[in-house]
Amino acid sequence: MDHWHQDLSGSAEEQSLALEGLRAYLTRVLPAALSGRASTDHSFISDIVQMTLIRVSERKDSFQGRSRFTSWVMAIALRIAFNEIRRKEWNNVSLDQLREQQGTFEGEQDQVDGPRESSEQRDLARMIREVIMTDLTAKQRDVLLCELSGMPQDEIARQLSTTRNNIYKLFHDARKALRRALEARGFSGNDFTTSERGMTV
Repeated sequence: MDHWHQDLSGSAEEQSLALEGLRAYLTRVLPAALSGRASTDHSFISDIVQMTLIRVSERKDSFQGRSRFTSWVMAIALRIAFNEIRRKEWNNVSLDQLREQQGTFEGEQDQVDGPRESSEQRDLARMIREVIMTDLTAKQRDVLLCELSGMPQDEIARQLSTTRNNIYKLFHDARKALRRALEARGFSGNDFTTSERGMTV
């Protein structure tokens, strides 16, 4: 099986045989690896296999031989599959729904030590929500609410009709603006970092 990597750089016939071998291998092992996951029927597996073969063909030169080639290919396939599963889960969640929620940020109570810390955490969570709704631009607010809700960046980019690179920059700028606004209100960067780990939308 590991000769497939070398064959992908060979003649047209060798490349074709290698891709067919990889297709058969992935079609056999992916269903077991994704067992129990929703929306992983035969059609889904076929799509993931095809996307994986394209990605492997494009990135075959980046394989460094630190593992078996099939393990490297499988890691790519699973990454694509999980991204697609997450994307499908968010297909029916619109940006308008998240806007209506206006973000509900709560500090995780099991991360605090007592009533004083719990109160401070709640105060910071309320302040974060206030800053998001009043100090950020509309686009920064949308991106931050989506990101903190767990929406994949590809789905955020689709809903905002922009590129993933633009989403990354918007999120980076939103975090900087949020941090600056919190520090102006007397909270430290450490306070924000600690609370951020417990925020959910």
